[in-house]
Amino acid sequence: MKSQISFADEDGCESCSLPYCWWRAASKFQECAKLKLDFPDVSILTPRLRLFRELERMALIAPDGLNELRHKLLGYRSGDFWVPVGGVKKEDTDIPPVNTILLVGFSGSGKSSLINLMYSILGRSGLIPFAQTSSGSCSNYTTMYMEEHNVLRSMRSGFCVYDSRGFDYGRTREALEELSSWMSEGVHHNQLCLRYGDCDTMTDDMENDVMRSSSEFVQRQVNCVMVVANIAEIYNALKAGDSKPLQSIRQLFCCPALRKSNENPLLILTHGDLLSTEERIDCRLKICECLDISEIDGVYDIVCLTEYGFLVEEADPVSAYALTEAVYRTLLVSDRGHFPRKKFQDWALLISVWLIRFVGVCFGFVADICSKLGEKQKLRM
Repeated sequence: MKSQISFADEDGCESCSLPYCWWRAASKFQECAKLKLDFPDVSILTPRLRLFRELERMALIAPDGLNELRHKLLGYRSGDFWVPVGGVKKEDTDIPPVNTILLVGFSGSGKSSLINLMYSILGRSGLIPFAQTSSGSCSNYTTMYMEEHNVLRSMRSGFCVYDSRGFDYGRTREALEELSSWMSEGVHHNQLCLRYGDCDTMTDDMENDVMRSSSEFVQRQVNCVMVVANIAEIYNALKAGDSKPLQSIRQLFCCPALRKSNENPLLILTHGDLLSTEERIDCRLKICECLDISEIDGVYDIVCLTEYGFLVEEADPVSAYALTEAVYRTLLVSDRGHFPRKKFQDWALLISVWLIRFVGVCFGFVADICSKLGEKQKLRM
């Protein structure tokens, strides 16, 4: 006997009063419309129905949840979401003064549009509705540099967002190496992001700026990463029989350096408005299958611009809420991943262990030499 489930409330009214939700035009949505949000056994649902269920959850929460998350982010300080584990106190953890979120992706993925949307949604205290990032301009000079953004327009903000230069699909290995260096060494504002052939276009003034920037700006350790992907570009490539963009995103998302710092990095899909409803849903499911991740866990489909070319802001509450929840989630993951601060006893123990290892290696080396000398002595006798 099949379960009779519905997204509608007891009065038969639709659970979400938004004027338009793109996924409701899907042919499979009518089957999903029979499912209740609180359906206990989600394991029997297909990936497509689970996706519909997640989208409906966001549509239900978006109108009221958006302001609530805004308020939490506005008052956020680094370490606020830290949870005591193993008896370790918050004061004994190595919490940075500012949490750093890094946006990475290939060229044209929509990283700068996401930054602009963050300014529009979160930076509401400013007189200007949003700030156009310099990497969104046509100048090659500005796109070579890393940019730090305080999207809340507050000097007390507990986090900053870094907009990086897009990688090249044809040079995935170089992209992984550069990402690994960012994760291990950290990033700073105005940091040069060189690509193949850029050295020919660099001027002396640019080289001098790079030398000065290393000392003028704070070096920040990357706490969490958002991988940004152009879903329309991936879909069109797959339709043409080219799986390179999808495989490149997979390599970037599964990069060992990224996984070491973030067990579950977030995936942000942009430019979905360029696809039909069915194409958008099918492509999202294929991407999640390729990356071997859940279609609803840590994946956000965000429309950055309206059909008239303006930022979404509250014209699409679901997209605005999705972006705000993604930022909130990165901070949650970052704060719960801070390590305990090393004390004097820890350093003393670490040094002792290395000394014991060194002595052991020395004794092993001497023993090997004595063994060889003994064998030669036996041969002579």
